Amino acid sequence: MKIYGLNKTTLLDYPGKVAATIFLGGCNFRCPFCHNSSLVLSPCAQPEIPAEEVMAFLKKRRGILEGVCITGGEPTLSPDLEDLINQIHSLGYPVKLDTNGTNPEILKNLAEKCLIAMAAVDIKACPENYPSLCGVPSPNLDAVRETAEFLLKGKLDYEFRTTVVKELHSEEDFVRIGQWLKGARAYYLQAYKDSEEVLQPGFSSCSLEELRHFQNILRRTIPSAGLRGID
Repeated sequence: MKIYGLNKTTLLDYPGKVAATIFLGGCNFRCPFCHNSSLVLSPCAQPEIPAEEVMAFLKKRRGILEGVCITGGEPTLSPDLEDLINQIHSLGYPVKLDTNGTNPEILKNLAEKCLIAMAAVDIKACPENYPSLCGVPSPNLDAVRETAEFLLKGKLDYEFRTTVVKELHSEEDFVRIGQWLKGARAYYLQAYKDSEEVLQPGFSSCSLEELRHFQNILRRTIPSAGLRGID
């Protein structure tokens, strides 16, 4: 298992828990606003953290940490993902998986084996706007829809979230997302923040007023819709 990053303590990545976050490399999307560009474009050029070192850290932090988040990149592309989660489970940690939703069978398999306690799915935009937001001309929207349907109708704890970029999102995105994910238990709008690691610099964030407007649109069909990452 190739691990390219470890955030040793976070209060944000796993809702309600003090957690550590493990970063895996590689992705099948090229979202222009992605803030982990090095993990997406050239993961093998990044320093690798031995899995044994990560497990030793997690073992030492038992009783302090309450969970582990696995993110990327797109972690479902890693062939050793299930083995990694099994190792984390053996230390007694619940696992949250971050994904773009393009590998529903892997998500279902992990859920059915009770290897993940929660999933977070990045919803890039309304389906019609996905190609421009995910940076590939023909994204597998059927797979993303299958993932969303599995979570909406299943028992696994989950959240959907959208990073809102002023130049890329419009009111219509949130009207259509609200129709698509009607009744979702947890949905968050996240404020975009520029950084040196962004795949395509130059984008800007929406104002708090604009974000609240989109939130109100979503709340017509997703009462749980909230805001996150607001300064």
